[in-house]
Amino acid sequence: MHAGINLPYGCKNGACGACKGKLLSGMVRHGAHQQKALSDAEAANGIALFCCATPLSDLAIEAHEVQSVGEFPVKKMPARIAALEQVSDDVMIISLQLPAAERLQYLAGQYIEFILRDGKRRSYSMANAPHLDEKITLHVRRMPGGLFTDQVFGSLKERDILRFEGPLGTFFLREDSDKPIVLLASGTGFAPIKAIIEHAAYIGSKRPITLYWGGRRPQDLYMHALCEEWARTLPHFKYVPVVSDAQAEDHWQGRSGFVHRAVIEDMPDLSAYQVYACGAPLMVDAAKRDFIAQCKLPPEEFYADAFTSAADLLTA
Repeated sequence: MHAGINLPYGCKNGACGACKGKLLSGMVRHGAHQQKALSDAEAANGIALFCCATPLSDLAIEAHEVQSVGEFPVKKMPARIAALEQVSDDVMIISLQLPAAERLQYLAGQYIEFILRDGKRRSYSMANAPHLDEKITLHVRRMPGGLFTDQVFGSLKERDILRFEGPLGTFFLREDSDKPIVLLASGTGFAPIKAIIEHAAYIGSKRPITLYWGGRRPQDLYMHALCEEWARTLPHFKYVPVVSDAQAEDHWQGRSGFVHRAVIEDMPDLSAYQVYACGAPLMVDAAKRDFIAQCKLPPEEFYADAFTSAADLLTA
């Protein structure tokens, strides 16, 4: 990035594989990472995870370059909590008020990292489009025993000050394409997807967009009414909610099963599409594998942000 060359990345901790590329010459040493992001066989064949690879010599690499992500500066700044709204048993929406003289410029789909007092960091995607930047909104799911999320659902209150760094990430809408779009989300992976939808509507995009949002129970689709409103009011937008573990008391009448399988059922040929997927790593990994293998999706048209937690890193 310092040289003006922006490589793709997502989790920055060796869990998602978004930064994967090829070593043409030279050697690296990998830090902690997950096998699903880089297998031993891939490493033996010269594949590297550039987010956690330390060069041991001069390198020549082959990797995708992201053109737009360096458009806005990455900076550290404070923000005041303007509002906390609990929208389900385990999801809190945080609204952040930035300093009066500051503005955070970013691409819809990107994220920020909170810098905690002990120096640890926690990443959350902006859930509002850049033109709606009077406040920055984040969707935080409670993780049992989570260092940060326990504070969000316990001790944090309005007017508290948090520090963050951003914008970060290479998950954003590629506006140089006119291909129809499939948006795929699970749980709070809806947050950056929401920002992308709002941005597409704002710029007057005429590309057909279909959102598939999955949860275990109907209440996991915590902004279901908003998505239904978009389906009524946005001319090129369609919404398909999918629930995998509905109970009798839920009275769920909609689609059931795994959310990425619903896409395969509806769109067996994705060869002319772009897919943007965000949420649980298992969902993102399965979608990428199956869309490419079964639905002829070009690999370069699958864009993803796999949400990883501190618990995920324990398996690295």
